[in-house]
Amino acid sequence: MLKPNPAITAGKAYSVPRAQAPVDLVIDGNEGPATPREDLLALLADPEVVRRYPKAAKLEAALAARLGVGPERCIVSAGGDDLIDRVCRTFLRPGKSLVLPVPGFAMTRRYAELAGAAIVEIPWEGGAFPTEACLAVEDAGVIVLTSPNNPTGAVGAAADVRRLCEARPDALILVDAAYAEFGDRRASGRAAPQGGGETTSAASEPNPPQPEDRGDEDEDLTAVSLEYPNALVIRTLSKAWGLAGLRVGYALADAEVVGWLRACGAPYPVSGPSLALALDRVERGEEAMRRFVAIAKQERAAIEATLRGCGVDVADSQGNFAFARLGEESRSVWLRDAMAGLGIGIRAFPGRAWLQDAVRISVPGDAQATDRVCRGLRAALKPQVLLLDVDGVFADVTGSYRAAIAATAAAYGVTLTEAEVLAAKEAGDANNDWVLTERLLAERGVTVSLAEVTATFEGLVQGTDEAPGLWTREKLLVPRETLEALAARIPLAAVTGRPRLDAERFLETQGIAGLFQTVVCMEDGPAKPNPAPVLEALSRLGVSSAWMVGDTPDDARAARAAGVVPLGVRSGGVPDAALFAAGCARVVDDLTDILPLISLIAADAEEAKCAV
Repeated sequence: MLKPNPAITAGKAYSVPRAQAPVDLVIDGNEGPATPREDLLALLADPEVVRRYPKAAKLEAALAARLGVGPERCIVSAGGDDLIDRVCRTFLRPGKSLVLPVPGFAMTRRYAELAGAAIVEIPWEGGAFPTEACLAVEDAGVIVLTSPNNPTGAVGAAADVRRLCEARPDALILVDAAYAEFGDRRASGRAAPQGGGETTSAASEPNPPQPEDRGDEDEDLTAVSLEYPNALVIRTLSKAWGLAGLRVGYALADAEVVGWLRACGAPYPVSGPSLALALDRVERGEEAMRRFVAIAKQERAAIEATLRGCGVDVADSQGNFAFARLGEESRSVWLRDAMAGLGIGIRAFPGRAWLQDAVRISVPGDAQATDRVCRGLRAALKPQVLLLDVDGVFADVTGSYRAAIAATAAAYGVTLTEAEVLAAKEAGDANNDWVLTERLLAERGVTVSLAEVTATFEGLVQGTDEAPGLWTREKLLVPRETLEALAARIPLAAVTGRPRLDAERFLETQGIAGLFQTVVCMEDGPAKPNPAPVLEALSRLGVSSAWMVGDTPDDARAARAAGVVPLGVRSGGVPDAALFAAGCARVVDDLTDILPLISLIAADAEEAKCAV
């Protein structure tokens, strides 16, 4: 029987837990700007780039020159991950510990475990780097200083690097500077020149520090690290340079250390196309990179300000992301799911030690996208109103509208099952039951005008003096007290495809009309999934942020298009998968389960109730 190394079975493959709603704005991975398509095509036109084994020497020389060191001190590899793995295999073994400030990059710990080392975690959630605590670990083989840190955005100082290197010459000081370009400190400049190399002017840096502010805390950690034979700096082209998909990282260290790293890895770790694209970007993309860094800092500040305005505890990040804590895991996971409901993918860390209540939001690198993110955060965390579809959400229409669809079809000789009607609702564009009935008839070869279908349908619903209308069979799907409890926490509005007569009659008959601030009906605009009725409700109430509960894909799509967080309920019978695919942030059994979600943002809901 095959048995792997116990170190393999002791852990799990790296994966990111994500929300179920589809996203189109992915900002959970800290990637950088996009590469122009024409550049990609031109650089990959040479077939030799693909045919020959790749050589990284040109890229290593360019990166080394950019940072003012000799090429023998630079090694390019398959992303920073590969370099961390090589460092752990080179300098760790049983009896040697990895000293790891936490929270931090999850894979660093995993690579150390695979090397057979113990891991000593040192808390570092922000503020000054815990230098002395790291030095207290006597059997340290590698001490990690990530600056700016992922995911918190905290930074170390040059004094920390010097103290670590000088106090522990027997340990490798691993300075992970993957996000260095985004720090307000001068972590992206060149090292001190060696053998006549040039240095860059501070004026060429985005937001350069002023002379009176230049102190130890502003020194370039890469330059300081390279003063010591026991320090190694990891940099990457994945972040500020926007080449995460190429998997190109590089390390700078003493030439002997670089030689050891080469000896413990694959001879061709980076593909030829990746090397070609990376070299072109380094040679021609400096100005574009610096523009993106400047934009990223502005966007980071905007996102952080929005989070603080929502009452969230925000860290002072110096990465290309904002980092925030929401107090409990349920709130951080809610924010991730709610943002996914709006098509925006952010990072949460459920079940992860030190990070259960945290979220990380990468900057999009685009002003419109950043505005969308900020509006999404306000919708998720500070809803001013809860919009409710009526049918299937709090009105049971199985005996009225659903029955009328089948009965109308039967009047023209067509039998429709409940499952067939539900499948039509699931398919979408089915908010108007008159139109839906006409369509179902046509699909079965029966052509009847919409006017005739409507008249038959309405005759059944409204009834006559001799035959009570089907509307009399309608009832509440949830206790009236549930709606009252929701209305006590946040203003309610109804957004329905019903005619106004039917909508207002149901609300009055059930004694709940007074719970709703406004009611948007069929006569008020296009039917869902068009966002018009959702936007009409917001306009009437003078608000901009909301959640909406519906039972069909049309409800979810309308809410999402209007920038409103979509929530689904199973009481309408549509499968969860269809509701999530349409954009629902969460799918719950019925309205009773919405109250705990409102409680997650209880203070904001109370503010909204007073404001509307």
